[in-house]
Amino acid sequence: MPELLSEYDCVVIGGGPAGSTAAALVAEQGHSVLLVEREPMPREHVGESLMPESYWVFERLGVLEQLNKSCFPRKVGVQFVNNTGRESQPFFFRTHDPRPCSETWHVDRSEFDQMLFENAATKGAHCHDATRVADVLFDDNRATGVRLIDRTGTEHKIACKVVIDGSGQQTLIANKLGIKQVNPELKKAAIWRHYRGAERDESGGGVKTIIMHTSDKKCWFWYIPQADDTVSVGCVGDNDYLLKGRGTPAEVFEQELAKCEGAYQRVQGAEALDDLRVAKEFSYSTDQIAGDGWVLVGDAWGFIDPVYSSGVYFALQSAALAADCVSQALTTGDTSAAQLGGWGPEFKEATNSVRKLVNAFYSGEFRVGKFVMEHPEHQGNLTDLLIGRIFKPGVAMMFDDLDPWLDRQMSAMEEPA
Repeated sequence: MPELLSEYDCVVIGGGPAGSTAAALVAEQGHSVLLVEREPMPREHVGESLMPESYWVFERLGVLEQLNKSCFPRKVGVQFVNNTGRESQPFFFRTHDPRPCSETWHVDRSEFDQMLFENAATKGAHCHDATRVADVLFDDNRATGVRLIDRTGTEHKIACKVVIDGSGQQTLIANKLGIKQVNPELKKAAIWRHYRGAERDESGGGVKTIIMHTSDKKCWFWYIPQADDTVSVGCVGDNDYLLKGRGTPAEVFEQELAKCEGAYQRVQGAEALDDLRVAKEFSYSTDQIAGDGWVLVGDAWGFIDPVYSSGVYFALQSAALAADCVSQALTTGDTSAAQLGGWGPEFKEATNSVRKLVNAFYSGEFRVGKFVMEHPEHQGNLTDLLIGRIFKPGVAMMFDDLDPWLDRQMSAMEEPA
């Protein structure tokens, strides 16, 4: 581990996918970069299912060969199961696009994040884990550095020209500046664990992410097959419903599992591992993406919802876009908010398609199979969004038909018998 210097061109906070990607790409351009992660690496994290469009960032980072040689199972599609247990036809990505970039992986985040962290070091970044950012330093409204506590408890004041905040749901800068906004309509919680020996469908040449509603549609489950015969199974619902007054998280998980026939049947006879975890109120955004001397990437910028597995892809893509703006800023000396956040408006507009798809899902009436049957012309656009092709021209046109279709479904449900 290289010795900490007193000054860098760029300090990157957070050793997750966003921070490690940004650090690697800025360092690769010849700038001095410090990447700090508060936890000892490797560390556990939720978010095992990737979107295929991550491929292009992996290509830039030079890690595709490592991923292809890894034990991570190949993700070939997505499938939905409604509250009655009826399964949609799988959305197999290769059917839509036969190129290798149309498939991806279900990853073990401890191994995956470690790989990206080490890749940043290979690219020239100074990488320090078990190092906590105690504060981001400002001079008036400009970020000028950070105050760190290293693994020995020693404090360091580090000056820099740009701070990239990839601190995840800590959202250090957003919390410091008071610009974080929790989405009042998506105050969700998640309870999840892993099973060994659960059902594993590898038809189609790999595994799928399966999204399943409970019978009363108050919650949904993710089902993500991983390596070593394990499956990640998670329950998501309103924060108050899941975590207040219904027993322990383990008890609530079992109650909801019993109401989700698809998930319940798939884990019968499997071993439930002793790794139950909880997260809550994870959907939020920030009022601005950058300021003078600082920029937000990944979950430090915002997080929509886990239902379509967009989190890691948004982290990777935002970090790559921000890294290009930061590299140019360091070369020209223009580290203004306009330069560092120049990628933001297009990214925000593109991610809004996923946000709208999330809102459709939580309407309770978005039956994927039925919508595609009635509007087959949008199957390609829907598959593109599940792949992560949010920048593709015309992909959002689907909502011109989906929004009124949902209104009709909801009106039909409200009509008296």
